[in-house]
Amino acid sequence: MAMDARPRLRTVILTCMDARIDPALLFGLKPGEVHILRNAGARATPDVLRSLAVSQALLGTTEVLVLGHTQCGLLGQTEEQVAATVERASGHRPNMRMGSFMDLDAAVGESVEAIRSCNFLRYRDGVRGYVLDVKDGTVRAHGEPRAEMKPRAPSSPLGLGALRTDVLNMRRPKTER
Repeated sequence: MAMDARPRLRTVILTCMDARIDPALLFGLKPGEVHILRNAGARATPDVLRSLAVSQALLGTTEVLVLGHTQCGLLGQTEEQVAATVERASGHRPNMRMGSFMDLDAAVGESVEAIRSCNFLRYRDGVRGYVLDVKDGTVRAHGEPRAEMKPRAPSSPLGLGALRTDVLNMRRPKTER
């Protein structure tokens, strides 16, 4: 079956490379619905901004969801600590920022603001940030307090089965439902 390279939901998800995060499972996505960009910490790096510019200009995306998560490996570490770890592992000192952060909500907000202020992006109003709690699978808007959740039996290792596409205002066209 031939599939269009343009995502049907016109949305890009920027998330962490953490193997515990599966955006398709988390939001009930099908192949061809969104672009997914991943890096350490879900950071809006120059390469992410380049990819977003191409996604919007050539492939018609109009919205961006930044999805950070609890228990991220970069959370609570300094740039020096992460660089030293990379140097010990590789024998070479990195000459780039590692993207570490002390405050998860602030880091998601920084990525949202970097995307919103990128002049190469035509659509900057539809950029939103969220935080995934990997313990219970809940998603909340960054900057909002964590809501008290009623316990429920998880249907996946992260309990993500209860979340649906509309949690992040991603709606399939009526013909896709």
